[in-house]
Amino acid sequence: MDQDNSALQIVSTADGSKTIYNPFVGENYHSKHGALQESEHVFLNSGLRYYLADKNVDSASVLEVGFGTGLNFLLSADYCQAKELKLSYVGLEAYPLSKALLEETGYKNLVSANLWKSFVANYEDSLTQLQSITDFVKLSIVKGDAKVYQTVQKFDVIYFDAFASNHQPELWEEDFIKKVVSFLKPGGVFVTYAITGNLKRTMKALGLQVEKAPGAARKREMLRAVMGGECE
Repeated sequence: MDQDNSALQIVSTADGSKTIYNPFVGENYHSKHGALQESEHVFLNSGLRYYLADKNVDSASVLEVGFGTGLNFLLSADYCQAKELKLSYVGLEAYPLSKALLEETGYKNLVSANLWKSFVANYEDSLTQLQSITDFVKLSIVKGDAKVYQTVQKFDVIYFDAFASNHQPELWEEDFIKKVVSFLKPGGVFVTYAITGNLKRTMKALGLQVEKAPGAARKREMLRAVMGGECE
């Protein structure tokens, strides 16, 4: 059953960027203390840029659980495009937002004009297959329940951006976390805004090296874990 986008509300956050409030879940898509700050810190900087920092590579792949407004994708794509790094990005989203609602977020002002224009133009097509957004960026948004997602692809970085466990507990269960981690390459990086004892124990049991990294905005800590490697 599709979600009624007309019930979703555009709201401003403390850093001036916008997010969306979802009344069906009872939660914002991003932190009220700063949507842009959270996406940059937790996912782009602590995830993709952390992974790329000590590697001489010309490409990277990202799997995002909870594509939402696309902000994490847009910031990652803009970074890779500027660095001339090829990015393959897959986002899992049960209820993709309408194109009209995405355009109301004002994210076009946060990334390069050509990236935004191509993203919006290809948004619906990108729901079905890996679609070229720019010369350096490919995107697929997989619509449906993330718990049934299957792929043989392995990813360099996983952005785990599901709604909080009190709103989406099924996506924080050990079995699902184990499934998501199975999509990670050796040396790959898993990042999420949350950190709990259960999540840390699950990650360690799966063979990942876990780090309590500084959180975004008013959040003290976040989790970063590396498959078969060590966090610094």
